[in-house]
Amino acid sequence: MGKIMAVANQKGGVGKTTTSINLAAGLAFLGKKILLIDLDPQGNTTQGLGARNNITKSTYDLLLRDTDAKECVRSLKIPPMDLIAATIDLAGSDLEMLSYKDGREKLLKNKLDQIRDDYDFIIIDCPPSLGLLNTNALTAADSVIIPVQCEYYALEGLTQLLSTIRLVQKLFNPQLHIEGVLLTMFDIRNNLSTEVQQEVRKYFKERVYKVSIPRNVKLSEAPSHGRSIFQYDIKCPGSRAYVALAKEVIERNAPEVK
Repeated sequence: MGKIMAVANQKGGVGKTTTSINLAAGLAFLGKKILLIDLDPQGNTTQGLGARNNITKSTYDLLLRDTDAKECVRSLKIPPMDLIAATIDLAGSDLEMLSYKDGREKLLKNKLDQIRDDYDFIIIDCPPSLGLLNTNALTAADSVIIPVQCEYYALEGLTQLLSTIRLVQKLFNPQLHIEGVLLTMFDIRNNLSTEVQQEVRKYFKERVYKVSIPRNVKLSEAPSHGRSIFQYDIKCPGSRAYVALAKEVIERNAPEVK
């Protein structure tokens, strides 16, 4: 059975979409069968993979139409993985879901249960908010990856997300757990980055990934070219970091995902 991981943080600009794209691509290049789901109405993951054109079925159809998950899947050649793309239609989905009396938190889970056995990992890029889209992602997921930017007040921004995770555990998904906390935009020359890293590791302990994602201009440039970092500049520090992260994710899940 494939593992479903949501990449979530209600704070914007922490490297959530960058992580979703490059972790998925890294796992795919390492031979894992991957589905990446863009659940952000801005569609940055879709754009960052150069897949914005010719979208016939999107995450909107997946959630709110009588559409099978397989109909929404788009296969990419490079990276060698599948994608369910997002369009601007998703922007009004929270309001549409509010009209559902029952089961609105499990719309995504019900669809993904049909296809989870087809993949080693399903990665969901969540929007930077804490509405019904995120609730659907957390209800469908086995675990959550939390990117944390190495900046002042980094931990304070997580309070609401952790509260949401606990609420989803209580109401909809008791098996949900934190897969890992990922330190992003780490600058070894910056004392603040080092202090934040120490603070996050002290709080989350072994759940923090060993690898940190460095502040790297190539990581910022790659999405505008519609490419993962491995296609854009495989030798840069950002690429090496995401390869290490993908290997660490595989290692942590070795008993579950062969």
